[in-house]
Amino acid sequence: VQLQASGGGLVQAGDSLRLSCTASGRTFSNYEMAWFRQAPGKQRELVAEISSGAGKNYADSVKGRFTISRDKNTVYLQMNSLKLEDTAIYYCAARYNRLTAYSYWGQGTLVTVSS
Repeated sequence: VQLQASGGGLVQAGDSLRLSCTASGRTFSNYEMAWFRQAPGKQRELVAEISSGAGKNYADSVKGRFTISRDKNTVYLQMNSLKLEDTAIYYCAARYNRLTAYSYWGQGTLVTVSS
């Protein structure tokens, strides 16, 4: 089972970026999927999650700017109006349902927002 994240890069504040995470080795359509991020010197935090029924949950810091979506075995994170504080390594993750822990993790993709 693998989660492969991509789409990170260096952008300027105010720009947009879309991250993708493709799952392989298992059908994840019934799984909850999420994006986490970890900024330098900080703990990993939940950015957004999406259930198998497409219910969504966002961190307050990204509400109105980020959108999570999914298509079969791929989950996306559309990031608009990027801020300096969005700089982090972004990880995708999957779990069977909200009663279980996120146990499948991608390798991370770096997003750097410059002024």
